[in-house]
Amino acid sequence: MSTYRCRFCDAPLHHVFVDLGTSPLSNAYVRPDQLGQPEPFFPLTVYLCTECFLVQLPAFEAPEHIFRDYAYFSSYSDTWLQHARRYVELVRERFGIGPGHRVVEVASNDGYLLQYFLECGVDVLGIEPAANVAVVAQARGIPTLVRFFGRQTAQDLLGEGCGADLLIGNNVLAHVPDLNDFVAGMRMLLRPEGVLTMEFPHLLRLMAENQFDTIYHEHFSYFSFVTVERVFDAHDLVLFDVEELPTHGGSLRIYARHRAHTALAVTDRVRELREREHCAGVTRVETYAAFAERVHETKRQLLDFLIRARRAGKHIVGYGAPAKGNTLLNYCGIRTDFLDYTVDRSPHKQGLFLPGTRIPIYAPEKIAETRPDYVLILPWNLREEIMAQMALIREWGGQFVVPVPRVQVL
Repeated sequence: MSTYRCRFCDAPLHHVFVDLGTSPLSNAYVRPDQLGQPEPFFPLTVYLCTECFLVQLPAFEAPEHIFRDYAYFSSYSDTWLQHARRYVELVRERFGIGPGHRVVEVASNDGYLLQYFLECGVDVLGIEPAANVAVVAQARGIPTLVRFFGRQTAQDLLGEGCGADLLIGNNVLAHVPDLNDFVAGMRMLLRPEGVLTMEFPHLLRLMAENQFDTIYHEHFSYFSFVTVERVFDAHDLVLFDVEELPTHGGSLRIYARHRAHTALAVTDRVRELREREHCAGVTRVETYAAFAERVHETKRQLLDFLIRARRAGKHIVGYGAPAKGNTLLNYCGIRTDFLDYTVDRSPHKQGLFLPGTRIPIYAPEKIAETRPDYVLILPWNLREEIMAQMALIREWGGQFVVPVPRVQVL
């Protein structure tokens, strides 16, 4: 029986949501000189808290080990940059953010978003624990504090007079092992009439579309709106608006304010999504029961396709080296006997090997050299962007394959 406890409400965790076996850290890419060394594998067993309905992974590795030297750079996705620019335009228009305001982003990565505020003359500050990523932002002229965020960091910034009129956290909430410390720090740093926005994958979309590959050790928590509202409410933050986004296979963007800042009224979208989730059964244990079998079936489908293709003499390569791809490949046991190699636009990943599977990573030009029959798109959430970039595979009859939510040949 599990001895783990919920990272939000401290209830004991007994209910297994899905068990994906064991896997290495999804961003622990292997250097050529490490190929002869063993890799640590950790359980990838996800639990459901039956009190607050937070879906979560126990923390097997300290965040200092996971995020100090990080392989993900946001700016290598054109789709994500467009998304960031649209967000900046939206909040500047809606909340009047401009010169004289301070925008702080937690987990600011390489400055992919703050650069657009900087262009408008807005005072910005990034907070990013990965020093190798932060240095890229700093080179762009974006002040970036290399540090993990929580109550202590917020207190130190407030001591320097650094509060936030707009506080942003995109795809960071899931990465936080000490959830209460993190949200408490956000509340402290947010100025009395400030606005906080966060984006994270929506648990209901994860379940509905079988997005099990978005589960990996760097993602400690998976949120429904009902649960995230409960988390923020416990720290006196009111979610006054919410948007449903297509990013990362389906995400939520929440808008929060201090409880006392009643000038920002709670919108109908909050009430509608809360009611829809209740109707969908997010507070009933049985709602979560069927997910594991759908995951098993996707594994069988993908292996069946790969076995038939290889027996027919076809060559298959991957596109992308995302964390989600590493969960998929390790769970399904896919190595170079099925996938010759993968490619990635990020030079920070080229020349390395995928964790666990040891599949080599090349630049995208490698595909034109080897002319494979199939290209397996590992970051399936960017399928349209990738299919446009790699349209040349049609010249020799190549086809794209998307593994999630089900195997599709395109």
